[in-house]
Parts: sequence; C-alpha cells; structure tokens
Amino acid sequence: MKLAVRLTPRGGRDAIEGFAEDEAGRPLLKARVAAPPVDGAANAALAKLMAKALGLPRSAVRIVSGETARVKLLEIDGLDEAEVRRRLA
Repeated sequence: MKLAVRLTPRGGRDAIEGFAEDEAGRPLLKARVAAPPVDGAANAALAKLMAKALGLPRSAVRIVSGETARVKLLEIDGLDEAEVRRRLA
C-alpha cells in the first residue's frame, strides 16, 4: 500500500502525530524525526520509525517519491490501508 506522510525533520523527537488532511483534502500521516534533512538522515529515520510503529522489518518500508520534499509517499509491503491505520491508531 502507499501512504502519504508529512515529515518534520529536526522535530526534537521521533514520533507519529496522527492522520490529517493536506490543502486539497487528501489524507496524510504527520510524523516528526529528530534527524536533520541532510544526506538522507531524516528519510532514513522516517523509514525506521514507520517500520517500528507498524511492526515490520525496515526493508518493508520505502520512500517512493518526495525524498527532498516535506510530503513523502511511502510504499509499505505486507499490510493493507485498514491494517496500517489500525496499527498507527
């Protein structure tokens, strides 16, 4: 499944802040990581955070677009949308 995530780097801590909507009304997940947006550190921290929160191996979570943008599109293997929402609730 694919999941849009709005990431805040240098957020002081690694945390998932819940679901919200973007300006166009599309659902997305808000997350923050302590890592800075340098050399992919924030992206790696996001993938690690999501894998841990979902109970999946790190290899099951990939950033497929938005590597340099605030809103990223993640691909998550092995779960459907309902199960992702349940595990992140």
